Amino acid sequence: MKLMRTAAMAGVAKKVYDEARKPHNQQKIRDAVASVKARRSSGTKRP
Repeated sequence: MKLMRTAAMAGVAKKVYDEARKPHNQQKIRDAVASVKARRSSGTKRP
């Protein structure tokens, strides 16, 4: 059972890696990271 789960996780990781290499997806990732950084540095803290 663990072997099947490991194989499935490897397949999912490969798909994510392949998608992240595409230029338009790289831009989406950069935009998302910039958005999170801006939100964290905006000074609004959750209680």
